[in-house]
This record gives sequence, structure tokens and C-alpha cells, in this order.
Amino acid sequence: MANMAKIQDKLAILPALPGCYLMKNIDGDIIYVGKAKKLKNRVRQYFVGAHDFKTTRLVANIDDFEYIVTGSEKEALLLEINLIKKHTPPYNIMFMDDKTYPYIKLTKEKAPILRVVRNTKDRKAEYFGPFPDSGAAWETMKLLNQLYPLRKCRHLPKKACLYYHMGQCLAPCEQAIDEKVYADMANGIRKFLKGDVKEILTQLKADMQQASEELAFEKAQEKLNLIHAIEHVTAKQQIDFKDHKDRDVFGYYVDKGYISIQGFFVRGGKLLERELSIQPLYEQPQDAFISFILQYYAKNPLPQEILLPKEYEIEHLQEILSEAKILQPLRGDKLKLVEMVLANAKNAHQQKFDLVERKESRREEAMQQLCQLLHKDIHRIELFDNSHISGAFNVSGMVVFKDGEPSRQDYRTYRLGEYVSDLDSMKEVVYRRYFRLLKERGRFPDLLIVDGGYLQIEAAKEIVEALDVPVTLCGLVKNDNHRTANLMNAEGEILPVERDSSLFFLLTQMQDEVHRFAISYHRKLRGKAMTKSILDEVEGIGEVRKKEIWKHFKSLKRLKEADVDEIAQVVPRKVAQNIFNILHSTDQIESDA
Repeated sequence: MANMAKIQDKLAILPALPGCYLMKNIDGDIIYVGKAKKLKNRVRQYFVGAHDFKTTRLVANIDDFEYIVTGSEKEALLLEINLIKKHTPPYNIMFMDDKTYPYIKLTKEKAPILRVVRNTKDRKAEYFGPFPDSGAAWETMKLLNQLYPLRKCRHLPKKACLYYHMGQCLAPCEQAIDEKVYADMANGIRKFLKGDVKEILTQLKADMQQASEELAFEKAQEKLNLIHAIEHVTAKQQIDFKDHKDRDVFGYYVDKGYISIQGFFVRGGKLLERELSIQPLYEQPQDAFISFILQYYAKNPLPQEILLPKEYEIEHLQEILSEAKILQPLRGDKLKLVEMVLANAKNAHQQKFDLVERKESRREEAMQQLCQLLHKDIHRIELFDNSHISGAFNVSGMVVFKDGEPSRQDYRTYRLGEYVSDLDSMKEVVYRRYFRLLKERGRFPDLLIVDGGYLQIEAAKEIVEALDVPVTLCGLVKNDNHRTANLMNAEGEILPVERDSSLFFLLTQMQDEVHRFAISYHRKLRGKAMTKSILDEVEGIGEVRKKEIWKHFKSLKRLKEADVDEIAQVVPRKVAQNIFNILHSTDQIESDA
């Protein structure tokens, strides 16, 4: 239950002004951010009367609150979005980073270049999309690069590359290109990405016919392949909007304490459908929806029009998203689109609700079982796992789970000292983690779990007791197949966990996650070291050339895929040949082994 003794006095002095409020739990963490036209009325509503189950659960976790007065409702809305972005409260509707969409980026440089990106913050470029998936974006960009010979190199080389000899680049590195040439190509790309491909298809068909008449059948086949590729890429569902404007359409559906938000993107007559979110609802549906939309456009470009159902309040949204025109259609094709997005939101909700609710219920059940097993409230859990190969690349990974969910922004990696033993590695990482938290007065976990049995627990326990850290300590006891079997407490006592229980599945998930994270970091360091050692073996390579090579190719995989001509764009041909020979002789040795 909320700490009313602490809260009551604050409620009495709340102003009847617009602003934002920040709800905090007993540890001082911000768990919910809201906005209000009148703070006094809105905040008091949480602590009087009856609520649904989810709001009741939110209120039960409130220990204190703060508020910030703003000059208007619009300012409160903008502040709310910034506070959500800063604190990522668990009870707020969030537009997650991993749901951003791929776009094709056309730079506005003297010699422009096409890129597939997800970050659209560069105002000196044009963006086309979003695409339903990265495969579609890459497929489209590859086709455009065949049709329009823009430069491909991120940084201009000193001489013409292989793309020039393939007819896919004009070699601006070696010769001056008329600005009108690139302007015409950019215009052609814009038309293509807006769905206007009639002109280029007519030209390709004419070129194919001419090549056939000249008996240049190989060239004619190339043109036919391009025609088929264009037809494939543009063969999406078409809507009869003759103006070809970019439009986004949003709607939501609410039921059983959850909200499903759906978005359609119309680009150049193409309809791209994508479900955006289904999340627990702790606030008014309209507030959650508006918050989600503003978070979405903080990461994605605005279209020319945004279509919303007529029942929604859009005054403040239109003020903030002033560069786009927000419409609430009453008839015609636009109304059909709005009705379609609402129907899809409802269908998606009904299809996925049971799965989402079951998952959340199981997570809550697992945390309850863990609290009962350890006889204390557990909210934040930190897990460690170490990784090395014969003592080399000795590293550790730490993952954090909050109320049963991974909190990836809190993950940490540690590069440990010279390997002595697994127990010494555990001591080192536990000491480094908690000594720093003591020094910085950071938040300690409720539970520390080491990925191992009694010896690993003893190693961690030695450090925890020496630092006098207020944390419960456990270990994951594994079976003969190195899989989670039970928990063991700091005294070495087995805490049995039923194999079909929610807690068992949560512990297994935690073990897999910390192991994956530690191994990923280990492989990253090992890959860097291998890359460095390979280039060190190449005659004619110094520090300057090494930097130039990695600046150009970015990864060992990309360098291995390059031929001598492409490597020679960065270094002299003789050195390029040496690099090629070393890389591929290494492959041969590995395959022989």
C-alpha cells in the first residue's frame, strides 16, 4: 500500500496548476511519470476511491512523489516525454528503441550516397521509409545503386574503385562531376521511392529492345533482370491516393487493462502495416496514446499528414508536431484507412493479449516464489558470469533484472586481470562492482546471484562480507548437463526449485542471459585481438595504414570479403596483395586444422 503518512501532507499543498508528477518507490526510483492540467486534482485521484487491478498495483508501490509546475498543458506534455526518456519508468507506456524502423538515407553532399539507417537525426539528408523490415530496405537500396551510379565509398579514395569499372559509380574521386548529373539522379531516386517507376521501366524496356536488336543478349538480360527487380520491389499493396503524400495513420484499442497501439505508414501509394505496441495500461488511454506518438516522432521523421480517429483530442499534439498536418477524416479513403487501423489494433490485441497476460502473470508468480523462498522482498537482481579460454581474455559480464525483466541499460562488462583461477576472477569482479557502488553511493541489488555452486558463493561471500555490502547472496546450482537445477544460499543450503515452476524458468532465463552476455564480450575482445595480430604480420603495414584500413572496412569479415582491387583503394597494391594473401592463408590453415 502507498505510504500515506508521507504522502498526505504533500497532497494538501499541491497547486491547481498544470505540470508533471513523478511517482517513486521505497528505494527512491521513479516508477511513473504523468502530466496534469491541474496537479492538485490529478495526483489526488491515485490515492482516493477504487481503481482497476493494474492501477492498484502501481499505487501500492508508491512511497513518495515529486511534482514540477509548468506554464501550460503543452509544456507539461513536452516535459513528460523528456522525463520518460530520461528515467524510463516501468509503469509508463514506452516506445522501445528496438522497434525503430529502417530508412533509406540520401545524403546532400556534393557526391551523394545512399545508406540504410535507423537513426534519422541528420538534418542534412533525406530519408525514405519506413520499410517493413531491413531486408526490404537493403533490397531496394541495392537496386537503386544498380540504376543510379552514385558513389559507394563512405570516404572518397585516391583513385577509381571497382564500382567505377562496373558502371555503378562516376568516380568523383578522380574527375569532376557536373552537379546537375547528381541532381537528376537524386530526383530519379525520389520518384522511385515514391512509387513513380513508370518512366524508368519504359527506358529499361527500350534499352533491352535495342540491346536485343544489336545481338547484345547479355546486356539485354541485365536490363530484363532490372525490370523484374523493380516490379518485385514495387509490387506492394497500392492505395488510390493520387497525390502520393506521405501519411501515417495511428489508432489504439483498450481492453482488460492493456492498450494495443497500431500504426500504418503510407509512402508513395504503398501501405506498410506494422503493429507497434501492446503494453499494460496504468493511465488514461488518450494520455498513453499521445505519449507514445510523441516518443515515436522523437526517433522518426514526420510525414506530411498524420491521420487519427475523430474521437481523439489533438489540440496539443498538433501544436507540438506543427510540421505535419493532423487530420481526423469523416469520409472517403482516409476514413477507411483510419477504420482499418482501428480494426487491426483490436485484432492484434485479441490475438496477443492472452500471450502477453500469461507472460506477465508468470513473471509476477516467479518473483513471488523467489521472495517466499528467500523470505524478503526482491526487486533488483544482479548476476555475474566469467569467461576465458585457457586463461586468455579473462572477462566477466553482469546482467540486471528488475522485477523479473532484464534491464539492459544496467548491464556491465569487466576486463579482468591475469587469470589465476575462476574463484579469483569472481572475487575481482564482485569487489570492483560493489566497491564502486560504495564509493559512488549507488543502488545495491536486493539479490546477487553467481553462476556457480558453493565455491563460487564462498568467493563472492568473502568480498561481500569484507565490504559489508547489504545484499543477499545465492548461486545457481547446475546439473550434470550444466543447466540450472536449484538455488543455493550463502550458507551452502540447497533451496529447491520445482522444475515446472515459474521461478525455475525465470532462473533458467537469467542463466542463459548472463552466459550469453559474458560470452559475447569475450568473443568481441578475442576478435579484436585476432584482427590486430593478423595485420601485424603484413609487411608494409604500420599504425597509420592500420587505422585507414579499419576506417574503410570496419570489420575483419568485410576485409576478408574484399578482393585485391578493393583493398588497393586504401593502401598500395603490393601491400593490398600482402593483406589478401595473409587473410586467405589464415583461412586455409584453419580449414586444414
